[in-house]
Amino acid sequence: MNWRLNICFISFLFLFLFSFTSFLLGLYLCLVKITYFIEWEVVSLNSMNIVMTILIDWMSALFMGFVLFISSMVIFYSNDYMEGDPFKVRFILLVLMFVLSMMFLIISPNLISILLGWDGLGLISYLLVIYYQNFKSYNAGMLTVLSNRLGDVAFLLSIAWMLNYGSWNYVFYLDFMSDSFEANIIAFLMIFAAMTKSAQIPFSSWLPAAMAAPTPVSALVHSSTLVTAGVYLMIRFNNLIMNMDLGKYLLFIGGMTMFMSGLGANFEFDLKKIIALSTLSQLGLMMSILSMGFASLAFFHLLTHALFKALLFMCAGVYIHNLGDCQDIRYMGSMIWFFPLTSSCFMISNLALCGFPFLAGFYSKDLILEMCVMSNLNLISFIFYFFSTGLTACYTLRLIYYTMSGSMNMSSSGNMSDEGWFMLKGMFMMMFMAVIGGSMLCWVMFNIPSTISLPLSYKTLALVVSIFGAWAGYQISQFAFSSELYGEKFLFSFSFLGSMWFMPFISTRGVYIYPLYSGKNMLISFDQGWCEYLGAQGLYKTFSNYSVLNQSYQNNYFKIYLLFFFVWLLVMLFGF
Repeated sequence: MNWRLNICFISFLFLFLFSFTSFLLGLYLCLVKITYFIEWEVVSLNSMNIVMTILIDWMSALFMGFVLFISSMVIFYSNDYMEGDPFKVRFILLVLMFVLSMMFLIISPNLISILLGWDGLGLISYLLVIYYQNFKSYNAGMLTVLSNRLGDVAFLLSIAWMLNYGSWNYVFYLDFMSDSFEANIIAFLMIFAAMTKSAQIPFSSWLPAAMAAPTPVSALVHSSTLVTAGVYLMIRFNNLIMNMDLGKYLLFIGGMTMFMSGLGANFEFDLKKIIALSTLSQLGLMMSILSMGFASLAFFHLLTHALFKALLFMCAGVYIHNLGDCQDIRYMGSMIWFFPLTSSCFMISNLALCGFPFLAGFYSKDLILEMCVMSNLNLISFIFYFFSTGLTACYTLRLIYYTMSGSMNMSSSGNMSDEGWFMLKGMFMMMFMAVIGGSMLCWVMFNIPSTISLPLSYKTLALVVSIFGAWAGYQISQFAFSSELYGEKFLFSFSFLGSMWFMPFISTRGVYIYPLYSGKNMLISFDQGWCEYLGAQGLYKTFSNYSVLNQSYQNNYFKIYLLFFFVWLLVMLFGF
């Protein structure tokens, strides 16, 4: 066992042990309802103290346990996936730094220490997205980091506004912030920051672009780290948002994100982008249920979604790894014959995403939809919820149809098989949690038995919508290449729906490229133009010209002396 394998195994072991400890601590704190604040005095100089505060409650401990567990499985999985990479140690260290940044964000009750984790996630995600050093990765990395910087600006402004309350420990002030101007500004800035980090409309275009990163990174980012940071921040600030009555805006944004990403996934052929758009749909679901005040439900779905989404990306990584880095689902088919174990995990994670009964996704999604039926929702929001649920089943069955049925559409590849034992063991652990994680979390978080009493038609509405969506996905897949469906008269409609409502073009050109070009032109016109002409460069040219003229006077030219003589004579004679 060489030292590269050692660093993978040691990282996996430590993260797994810490995740088990953190999970047990979360269970204990959830049962006894205790919150711990740990203060560490970092620096004490005369009368100045710098104190770092750590918040340990059931929510942070459980979330830490899940993040560390998924990270340990991803690192174990990466040992096979990144086997031929000469910089595997660098990759593992970047992943560990990524996880450490997420830990900072989870356990911090202070905006300054949250900023360490918040900016750490943004920086290291950029380094991971550009890990494969090509133009596509560089462009995706720039889009990712610039989108996240917008949220960082809002976060820094909220830190400045929190000074009005005398401290940055927001947890002590959330329940006591009155309906003041400062509280409204802070709540709005936090919503804006969470929208950029969790890729809500209109900042959604960076999430599919970030698929340029290696697949183990995608499994980590889309399940429990980067994109969930915004949702976790909104869960912590949920009381403030409800007090300020800003939930209706969050409900609209989350619903639109759900709807847009669900439609886009049905027109996408890139395997990783389909899964990324499904992540976007689930993030919209979490944001919209948060806007109604159900923070515990959003956290419940956050944890269950992390389990099956990480498994889904791991299975997709095995397919891509064995198909020579091909990600187009039109080239796939009959995967179940080549990869029976991986395909079993893939089917289970897809069914959990759809909300198949008694898998992880069922407990949270069914509970969320039933609470929506019971709540005082308007018709538009109701349609957003249930139509988006149908779209989830639609693109899931479409994905299963393309990957599992038919024949392999690539050239014959005899070396495809489930031989990556490190990858398989990591996926089996995730599959085990994806099956039992939902029921286990439901017993832990909602330990008081309660029932939601609804009429039979409302109770079965989620199931009916999912079945109808799956049927629609199967029908669309069968007639995907027919001339009537993909005719020229539908070209604009399908381009619009399949490209996330033209959001990548608007984001890159309208939001980033044109302002950067205008900044370049202003730099040329002002800093390198008039300012230079009238400033330093102008003075330099003036003095240069005068020095040349002075030098010419000192060259003893007879004409110069003769000119000066006549000028002197005129002055003396006529008294000018």
